[in-house]
Amino acid sequence: MAIRWISIVLMLALMGAQPLIARAAEPQVPVLWDAKERLPKPDLSKLPRLRFLTTTDFPPFNFLDGAGRLSGFHVDLARAICAELGIAEKCQIQALPWAELEGALRKGEGEAIIAGIAATPESRSKYAFSRSYLQFPARFIMPKTKALTEPIFDRLRGKRVGVLAGSAHERMLRAYFDAVQVVPFERPEDLYTELKAGKIDAAFGDGMRFAFWLGGSDAAGCCRFAGGPYLAPEYLGSGMAIATRADDPALAAAFDYALQELSVKGIFAEFYLRYFPVSFF
Repeated sequence: MAIRWISIVLMLALMGAQPLIARAAEPQVPVLWDAKERLPKPDLSKLPRLRFLTTTDFPPFNFLDGAGRLSGFHVDLARAICAELGIAEKCQIQALPWAELEGALRKGEGEAIIAGIAATPESRSKYAFSRSYLQFPARFIMPKTKALTEPIFDRLRGKRVGVLAGSAHERMLRAYFDAVQVVPFERPEDLYTELKAGKIDAAFGDGMRFAFWLGGSDAAGCCRFAGGPYLAPEYLGSGMAIATRADDPALAAAFDYALQELSVKGIFAEFYLRYFPVSFF
């Protein structure tokens, strides 16, 4: 039980420790950087070039637009990082198939990967990582007329809550909200159908995927987020970070500086709301 509340308190702190109820009407932007922390500004004047490697098949993070141009959240973020570091003229962004990213970085065909490689104990043996710039909280969604606000733990007692079977979210739901009736589903389509039909009281899962469903035609305006958001790295991982070669931690640290500056200046928030108009925070 203590772990559950630690995660909730952490999320509140990241969002400025303001009541979620008071801020529910405004789009929420994740703030993962301490504006008071002073990171050293790197000197990359001797860096001959900075090539970001990404993919084209992970919208809205990286994809080809209607004109065949490489676009997406990661593309805009990489360009902004280069501008913040004062090396825009040295920057390139190249798209490769996912399976070729690691080899290209290892062979010196790029200096960084911005494509959602998870920072795990195994991957840290291959890469140096920036700090996380985006995390993916778990969320509840409920019909609008019945949606709850925090604190919701006791108010969910005995409620039927749908979740994808065998997922990290199911394990998290059973561990943190052990008073609910867990209803596992094999397919997200069935989960959404049962929620809209009122056969379950709520659904629990990945906030980003829920946000896209809520903003789409299939949801038909039926539902909204309820409570949360909930961060639990032990179940959901540490979020997205930029990967460099393991022997180049200085470049990863330079990305930390740029990412913090982009957060403080509101540029990261602009990108987030552009690509995630239904915020999952």
